[in-house]
Amino acid sequence: MNLMCPARILLLPGDVQDAAVGERVAQVYAGPFEAAAGARLADRLGVKLTVVPELTQRPDAELQAIADLHRGETVVVLGLDLGFRLPAIVEHTGDGWTRLASDNELTLASYEQAAGKFRDSIPSEPNNLLIDLLAERLPSGGRVLELGSGTGKDAIELETRGYVVRRTDATQAFVEMMRSDGYAADRLNAITDDFGGPYGAVYASAVFLHFDRAQLDGVLRKARRAAPVLAFATREGKGEEWSNRHLDLPRHFVLWQEEPLRDLLAATGWSVQRLERGESRIGTWFQVLAVRS
Repeated sequence: MNLMCPARILLLPGDVQDAAVGERVAQVYAGPFEAAAGARLADRLGVKLTVVPELTQRPDAELQAIADLHRGETVVVLGLDLGFRLPAIVEHTGDGWTRLASDNELTLASYEQAAGKFRDSIPSEPNNLLIDLLAERLPSGGRVLELGSGTGKDAIELETRGYVVRRTDATQAFVEMMRSDGYAADRLNAITDDFGGPYGAVYASAVFLHFDRAQLDGVLRKARRAAPVLAFATREGKGEEWSNRHLDLPRHFVLWQEEPLRDLLAATGWSVQRLERGESRIGTWFQVLAVRS
């Protein structure tokens, strides 16, 4: 703990189910109506829950008291409305509460600024290896939720093979790009939004590598509720990195080793059916087919 640093407060919805908590948490706080959800989350994180009856009556004062108690630490607060879209990490700057951008949000901002440049710089071919794996478990005609459709090239190939695809992306620039190409597309943030469904499969090529390990835990749990089949591609490696590759703007990447990736899939209710490696000019990729266990 650094007493000179402000507290980082992670605000989560009061009805939170599978929270993506990407850092060490010192404690969970909740109002009376959020106590049950807070207890579940605190138990999962292995920390103490404190129920604060006055949290909704005088939110600013109670939140400031929590921040003063936890300087240099991160805490979770459930069900408090400060006018921010949740989940949100906030700090008190002296002029009020300020929402902090996450690594994923900074990455999305880069895509928003340079979607066209990204389209021009990446290979035009779809990820046929991953689509081939999907075809092993999902018959033609199945409904597919594609997360992070981007330029839409994989969705076109999926539809060519007979699948019904819901194109989605968290970047509005990509959504507008697909719409201008004549396709229906929805803005959907895999970390914060509901997936809807049911679908025959969830498909995500080169998307999960932008999620930190806790965020991916939450996304995998939502995918399991949405579909019995999951096909995704992510990069092999160690640690995390920032890169300006393709865009000349920063994007955050999280790399995976095989065993930790398999362990996370098992913990979130998935059974790996196939895991293939594929080489590219930027390294090795995992191409993964999993089914709901």
